[in-house]
Amino acid sequence: MKRTTIIITSLVTFKFLIQILGNRNYGFHRDELLHLSVAEHLDWGFMEFPPFIAVLGKLSGWLFDYSLVGTRLFSSLAGCLILVLCFQMAKSLSGKTFAILLAGISCLSFWPFYRNHTLFQPVAFDQLFWTLGFYYLIRFVNTKQGKYLLFTGLVLGLGLQTKYTILVWALAVFVGLIFYEKGRLFKNRWLYLAGLLALLLFLPNLLWQYENNFPLIRHLQALGAQEGSSPDFGIAQLGYPLTLVVGLLGVYFLNKQGKYRFLGIASIIIFSTMWMLGAKPYYLFSLYPLLFAAGAVQIEALLLGKHMAWRILIGALLLGLALPQIPDMTPVLPIETYTKYAGLEEEAGRVELTGDYADMFGWEEQVKLVDSIYQSLSPAERSQCVIWAENYGEAGALQILGKAYGLPQPISRHGSFWLWGYDNPDATVWISLGNEQPAVEYAFEETELVKVIYHKYAIGEENGIPVYICRRPQVDIPQWWADFEPYVFD
Repeated sequence: MKRTTIIITSLVTFKFLIQILGNRNYGFHRDELLHLSVAEHLDWGFMEFPPFIAVLGKLSGWLFDYSLVGTRLFSSLAGCLILVLCFQMAKSLSGKTFAILLAGISCLSFWPFYRNHTLFQPVAFDQLFWTLGFYYLIRFVNTKQGKYLLFTGLVLGLGLQTKYTILVWALAVFVGLIFYEKGRLFKNRWLYLAGLLALLLFLPNLLWQYENNFPLIRHLQALGAQEGSSPDFGIAQLGYPLTLVVGLLGVYFLNKQGKYRFLGIASIIIFSTMWMLGAKPYYLFSLYPLLFAAGAVQIEALLLGKHMAWRILIGALLLGLALPQIPDMTPVLPIETYTKYAGLEEEAGRVELTGDYADMFGWEEQVKLVDSIYQSLSPAERSQCVIWAENYGEAGALQILGKAYGLPQPISRHGSFWLWGYDNPDATVWISLGNEQPAVEYAFEETELVKVIYHKYAIGEENGIPVYICRRPQVDIPQWWADFEPYVFD
């Protein structure tokens, strides 16, 4: 027991330190700025996601004043809890010391988790609730205590308030349970109490969706137009070969074990359903902690009686392949060091970073420029000024980073910002950030281009963006706003 505790503590500490080291570098990602912005407008739902991330964002504001490290701490803690649950599942599946160690190493070696557990996004908490749900189901199978079904219902309800992909988890588990003890569980009242609890927790968001004409459907349609084809989903999983082998062995282990077969069946259903739906490849990552735990137990059984060198080799291979990938997943290196590490060259004054890292640069500069324009206005004009951003990243930067400058809350017609309206329809001065010339000239008689913003590291769509001062609206602002509803996800 003491050895197991040391293993768990050591690996969780390693995970936490890596995440904290990455949390402090660069700046907020555009999605993080959105997730903090919705915290300023708490509701039972938003255009893009359920409200759980907004509640955490509000906590971030209270506890850390929206600091970068403080905000990302939530995702990092979720990642560490997932690692602990991976250990516990391996133990609950009758794994011994090596299986527990290998389950943790597999989780640590799955390098996309470092990215998922850095950014303040719903995905980290979605993965946590999936993993916690699997853990409680295993505990129920082992103990037959109904409270674990109730805990599963609680987790499902919270998961539905976090990310709707957990519906795939629920469907797969439901079908899988048909094969558990010939479906006897469907006569267990605890199962229905768990379902009722999940529904009650989800109900406020469901009602919000109904009252707002189910923006979820439009968002899914917009995402569907951006996603790759279904084969891309399966092929993407091949990019992590060694941990994939552990995961496949986990599927094998679960399906050969009578009492856990329902989890093996559920795993196959989850993979098949997501593939058929053309889901984003990372949606499947929520399944992996279960498979790593089960796979580690299977590998331990295969190595029974084998020389210790085999166990050392497997662990070393997993970690050895993963460690060089960490700087690409979480910003542990200063940007100048990282560009050298990644072999990125500057061309025409710009360095093409990956999408995630590129989305962490440029926001502060945008806010500073808007503030300088805002401060150049007369007091009378400032009292009648609206700041209009083109997309949710720009609006989120003005909303969150703009607090330090005392800027008024921005407006935007993109995503959830559209819900929060157009502020003052009689404003005499508008500062436009990111909106192109045709858009501003359509809405205003008088427009003045102040500057075009460029940034060495920022993503392409945030380079070459114009900033205008606009006066004398020539459209009916409320109608102009309402007419844009079909395009809020463009």
